[in-house]
Amino acid sequence: MTRYLSLLFIRTLVLLGICTVPIIGQEGMSREDYLQQLLKVLPEDRTRGPNDQLPGTPPPHVSPEDVTWGAWLKRTGELPPDFDKLPTLPFLPNPLILDEGGKNIPVTTMAQWQKKRTWMTDQAQHWITGTVPPPPDNLQIEMLSEKKRGELTERTVLLKFGPKHQAQLHVNLIIPPGDGPFPVFICPWKKEREDWVQAAVRRGYIGCRFTATDPKYGFPDDSEKYEALWWPEFDFSTIMRWGWAASRAIDYLYTLENVHTDQIALTGLSRNGKMALWAAAYDNRIKAVVPISGGTGGENPFRYTMAPYNSETVELLTRYRPHWLHPRLRFFVGRENKLPVDMNSLMALVAPRGLMLTSSAFESAGNPWGIEQAYLSAKEAYKFLGAENHIAIDLRNGLHAPSARDMERYIDFFDYVFDRGDIKSENKLFYDYTFSKWLGLSDEMIDPLSFPQKGIDDLLLDSNNKPITDTSSWNTKAAEIKKQIRWGLGQEPPSLGPGEQPDYLRDAIGFPKLGTGIDSKPFLFGQLYYPSDKKSEVTSKKIPVIIYLHEFAYSTGSAKVGRVIREFVNEGFAVFIYDQIGFGTRVEEGRLFYERFPNWSKLGRMVADVRWSVDALAQLDFIDANQIYAAGYSLGGTVGLYSAALDKRIAGVISVGGFTPMRTDTVGKTAEGIYKYSHLHGLQPRLGFFIGEEARIPYDFHEILASIAPRPLFVIAPTWDQYAAFSDVEKCMGEVTKIYDLFGAQDHLQFYAPKDYSRWSDEINSKIIAWLEARLNE
Repeated sequence: MTRYLSLLFIRTLVLLGICTVPIIGQEGMSREDYLQQLLKVLPEDRTRGPNDQLPGTPPPHVSPEDVTWGAWLKRTGELPPDFDKLPTLPFLPNPLILDEGGKNIPVTTMAQWQKKRTWMTDQAQHWITGTVPPPPDNLQIEMLSEKKRGELTERTVLLKFGPKHQAQLHVNLIIPPGDGPFPVFICPWKKEREDWVQAAVRRGYIGCRFTATDPKYGFPDDSEKYEALWWPEFDFSTIMRWGWAASRAIDYLYTLENVHTDQIALTGLSRNGKMALWAAAYDNRIKAVVPISGGTGGENPFRYTMAPYNSETVELLTRYRPHWLHPRLRFFVGRENKLPVDMNSLMALVAPRGLMLTSSAFESAGNPWGIEQAYLSAKEAYKFLGAENHIAIDLRNGLHAPSARDMERYIDFFDYVFDRGDIKSENKLFYDYTFSKWLGLSDEMIDPLSFPQKGIDDLLLDSNNKPITDTSSWNTKAAEIKKQIRWGLGQEPPSLGPGEQPDYLRDAIGFPKLGTGIDSKPFLFGQLYYPSDKKSEVTSKKIPVIIYLHEFAYSTGSAKVGRVIREFVNEGFAVFIYDQIGFGTRVEEGRLFYERFPNWSKLGRMVADVRWSVDALAQLDFIDANQIYAAGYSLGGTVGLYSAALDKRIAGVISVGGFTPMRTDTVGKTAEGIYKYSHLHGLQPRLGFFIGEEARIPYDFHEILASIAPRPLFVIAPTWDQYAAFSDVEKCMGEVTKIYDLFGAQDHLQFYAPKDYSRWSDEINSKIIAWLEARLNE
């Protein structure tokens, strides 16, 4: 045990980035070849405008010389980074580590912190925001109007600056009565922001708005001309230009005697939430910032926006809004985990100034879990600088745009940072889980060295290492495997399962509405979809059903899986969906899970939910109880495999990107290693004891999959899934084939490996539909 505790200490150092671990290459191909592979799977550049208002309207250009990303590639000849040379980190980039993934030098001095700040700024400008010009030194101010509005004074000015004063910015101020100096509340000039400004003015702030945002909001985007004026020396992207414009408004504020320059606050919503964060990262005069619902490129890290999170992906954002971000960011589609910096890095650049991260917990393009990870990471930089109380998080129940009550809390935060008020943010976390916290709750201590080392090539050996040659011997071994699987899932408490559970959040988040030909009804803790006849009644013939299990869609759960449901129902299947615990409508249910069930696991609860779903579905008079299937992507694929291994009533499984063998998933080999189960998502805490000793994990996925035999199993594994080592997955499938061969059920095992990153693509979808048709014809 002493030796084990020493190993646990070393692993803790690895987690903190203090101990160096080898980084294993993932690509093994030239940068040129990788680019060609990337181009094959990426959709074509868009040829319509960002809002698709006018068909044929060209998209916003990505630079003064390039309309599309493809044109930029051709002109510049730029190549993706050498991904083999970039470290694979199981967590967000650590703002307090120098040379992360290399020497891993902890930041302990201010000189080191300044060095890391400079490095993060350079990396962020290179990959994400583009380079930013220095402040202009030729500001001219033209008064356009000044009038009284009751006791308030409204003033509008035009700022001119830059080369030959060709750049301009309109700024509007609402000034309280008195001499000041006043704090300042800044936001983009939009009609909808009048209420924000008035809320701040009521609290004694000067309200300041500036015209640098999408022109569709009723004001011109004054920053649009900046691009060409500073090109090619500086290549800042559109949102960064908006942030730079906010700094020009601050240039003007610094000329006013009634402005308290140590109390300047900035905020913005959605795309302007991104703007606010980036502006504050690069301008130290912004003393507090609240980026609201910025999503991808805002409060949500790029690493936690990819397809397995069913969020606003880098691919989607850089295709639909190619002007918002620097074109180099598109190189990281499918390799988001390789970004040298992420949004938590920009948050750390704001420290020690005030920063509140806020979003609806149910944003359709958001990820509350990812936001919390960024908050916890950036908070370490704040602690280092002695400003822990200057960072806050406010995840709200509500819509994309904040309400009046939310705005009051944001101004409370500004007041708190500026020592104008005592109302401190609650900082409630929906995912307040750490492995160390679980250790204290569970009192568990497992010595991995007491378990034998194993590989992924032992399926046809029994417990005495003798060859297994018949199905009876295999069934004996499979029973032992299932015991180990149940051990890994923890101690499930006795239960008959849940009944039907109404939930008001279903109205807020919703289930997919699919229209003509498909009926649905609330069922158990989810929604059941099925084909209907012209009278919208269930067909009399018993039909098969698929339990569809969603991915890591923290904010929406199963709300965005309409396409999959439609395809399945059109093939003649019923489909049952629900939010897994900790996701969508069940965020709160999962928040204190381990306080309630310290020796169970969230993955165990997910598997139990599937079993209870089978119980209930089998009782429906129009469902064929012998044809209940499980299907899922990413997390859902994992849950489906576990469930089918433990429940023979599940007739077959479809798993897309659902696993990589755990015993070979060592640090640096995949994006997250087995940390994703034990430390990141809190799915299976017990696996945390095996970090560094992965070969001693009592069971692995080749055994889980083999336990499903001889039932139909369709495994889909994209070859460059950052969460999986494809060669290991391929080897695993080779072993599973041996068990299907033993049963003479070779036709029931199908393996498909598209040359793609992890996603549920059209190509994958067509393969799945063909597989389902085969099931119906058996």
